[in-house]
Amino acid sequence: MVECGNFFIVLHLEIFLRMTNLTYTYECKADSKGRVMLPAGLKKELLPVLHNGFVIKKSVFYCCLELYPKSEWEEEMAGIDKLNRFVKKNIDFIRRFMAGVKPVVLDGNGRLLIPKDLMGYAKIEKNIVLTSQINKIEIWDKDSYEKVIGDKEIDFGTLAEDVMGGKDNVEHSHS
Repeated sequence: MVECGNFFIVLHLEIFLRMTNLTYTYECKADSKGRVMLPAGLKKELLPVLHNGFVIKKSVFYCCLELYPKSEWEEEMAGIDKLNRFVKKNIDFIRRFMAGVKPVVLDGNGRLLIPKDLMGYAKIEKNIVLTSQINKIEIWDKDSYEKVIGDKEIDFGTLAEDVMGGKDNVEHSHS
């Protein structure tokens, strides 16, 4: 470990900036131009990365958008950059994954502008939900979000057990 004052602080800050941990869900509104005033609580969570800007893209699995802090996007790209470009399915994946990707920044009034084509893709009209995906934010049309969250086909208890129950390969007994 290097203890050269400024170097340690910069290194620590860089690690902190790459470890975005977002935890909440917010409801807000988009205006007719696609501008969204970020809720104060979300702005506070994003404070360390606000000045770097964001990348917005279509979700892979759902009809919503994903907003990545720039540092998180760069990590995502580092992983994708390792894919072999001489394998057709990798090229097909990259092309689809990158379709519609755009950089975004907050304007002088602290609003995020969602591009029109992405608003159309996610069927966003006015009421939206911004929800955490730990290192990125999903942007949903409110009605679409409520349908996905309320989906009776998915038993959340079973899903939780399947995903988290075997965590660290340790089984817990409730006897």
